[in-house]
Amino acid sequence: MKKQLAEFIGTLWLVLGGCGSAVLAAAYPELGIGFAGVALAFGLTVVTMAYAIGHISGCHLNPAVSIGLWMGGRFDKKDLLSYIIAQVLGAIAGAGILCLIATGKSGFELGGFAANGYGEHSPGGYSMVSALITELVMTFMFLLIILGATHSKAPKGMAGLTIGLGLTLIHLISIPVTNTSVNPARSTSQALFVGDWAVGQLWLFWVAPIIGAILAGLVYKYLSPED
Repeated sequence: MKKQLAEFIGTLWLVLGGCGSAVLAAAYPELGIGFAGVALAFGLTVVTMAYAIGHISGCHLNPAVSIGLWMGGRFDKKDLLSYIIAQVLGAIAGAGILCLIATGKSGFELGGFAANGYGEHSPGGYSMVSALITELVMTFMFLLIILGATHSKAPKGMAGLTIGLGLTLIHLISIPVTNTSVNPARSTSQALFVGDWAVGQLWLFWVAPIIGAILAGLVYKYLSPED
């Protein structure tokens, strides 16, 4: 269970660090970190965990990543379900800790709680189709980055930094569209606390990332199969 525990802790940190920066620090009066700061925070969670738990579990932190790596021939199917369960539970735990911290401030309202959404719940008012395309393409590119950076022919020791910077770039592009998911576990954790519309729109943030991940796994396996 060491691998699953590592995934639980890592995904907890992803949600607490990434969503925590959005909820607690993004709009802080005059000193807020804004979209760029939130994007960097998500990237930093991946970088730090890549070097902390990468040697234990591979540091997936994301059901779409696990599925994409499996499709790309880099991950054993027998561990897939247990990884996904650990990631979702870790994300929920991270959101729970964030909620406990945030509600400690007088007058705090849960609001969107950094949940992912489209239509009226998109930060920029983007449609469901825009959100679907964004999440699919961004996850596709994220998996290509991961599969390339972790390939046996890639430069050694740089994978964590490359993947973290890739996730930062993805957030810089897509926060205005969906609040950026590319991670069903991250989306699920926030939606459960917001309820209502967030749960109703959650399907997109499972379907689009998984499709994008599957396509990336197949494409990269064709481009550069790992012997």
